[in-house]
Amino acid sequence: MLTLQELAELVGGHVQGDASVSIVRLSPIDSAQPGDITFVANPKYMAKIKDCQASAIIIAPGVDAPGVNLLVCRNPYLAFAKILTHLQGGAKPAAGVRPGAHVSASAEIDPGATLYPGCFVGERVKVGAGTVIHSGVVLYDDVSVGCDCLLHAQSVVREGCRLGDRVILQPASVIGSDGFGFAPDGAAYYKIPQVGIVVLEDDVEIGACSCIDRAALGKTLIRRGTKLDNLVQIGHNAEIGEDCIIVSQVGVSGSTKIGRHCTLAGQVGVAGHIKIGDNVTIGAKSGVVGNVDSDQTLSGLPLMPHKQWLKSTMTLPKLPEMRKELVKLSKRIQELEALVKEK
Repeated sequence: MLTLQELAELVGGHVQGDASVSIVRLSPIDSAQPGDITFVANPKYMAKIKDCQASAIIIAPGVDAPGVNLLVCRNPYLAFAKILTHLQGGAKPAAGVRPGAHVSASAEIDPGATLYPGCFVGERVKVGAGTVIHSGVVLYDDVSVGCDCLLHAQSVVREGCRLGDRVILQPASVIGSDGFGFAPDGAAYYKIPQVGIVVLEDDVEIGACSCIDRAALGKTLIRRGTKLDNLVQIGHNAEIGEDCIIVSQVGVSGSTKIGRHCTLAGQVGVAGHIKIGDNVTIGAKSGVVGNVDSDQTLSGLPLMPHKQWLKSTMTLPKLPEMRKELVKLSKRIQELEALVKEK
């Protein structure tokens, strides 16, 4: 339990109203009760403020709500995230290796790490302080895991791969599976050994059932702060820049380089051996088959500026009627041409 003033100091905001009111939890605006704090980041919810029962509301500057305790900050959504982490993020489990965890003799486990029963830690693995490894996690030989990481059940990190600090692996994610590399041998294919690694830098999160393939040679690299949704595939030797968002069912082919602060919406497909610049947003279900310059918002296949794509998609339902009109016009032109020839 914290006072509203303490929460304001936590998020760098200020209080309008009773700064001493106690806050227990964060709740949705429709169901918030006394003792709760809620937030309004979308203007369409402003009308709900007058009926809200919460003890306080997180809100942007410039909102007038008489009789309501407000925590005013420039980014209400970010403040919501920080307060939720502080109030309801949950306590870390007690450190230590639980009975039933299989840890190889040569592994180096920091005393501040937590290993649950049923996890497997291979030879020469290093695990940093504050890291939590849940049941069913498998760390192959020579893996390095930094501090304050969270590896959920059934996630796998294969041999030699490196995780920075505060990395999160959601359940059943796979780091370092073989890259999809095969050399044609007549009508057959010869498997190319994938002897590189994967490197996840600090503050990377990998969604459930996502897969980051190891490099054939060298490394596949996911840079600091990048977040991958569930069911994402990153091919071997790819490089993803800092602070990118990659949404569910995206596939990035091998050896592609993506710049910093890019967003790939759901089901985007990216061809191999291309470069995407910084600050690029690619709309859902788009196909990227060539290099993309920085600072663009694009959609479609073929890829085009997003506004142009919107106009194109608005035209699609009209095409059958437009075709009928074109057939009529073509027939009329032929009739006119015939009349001209007769004269």
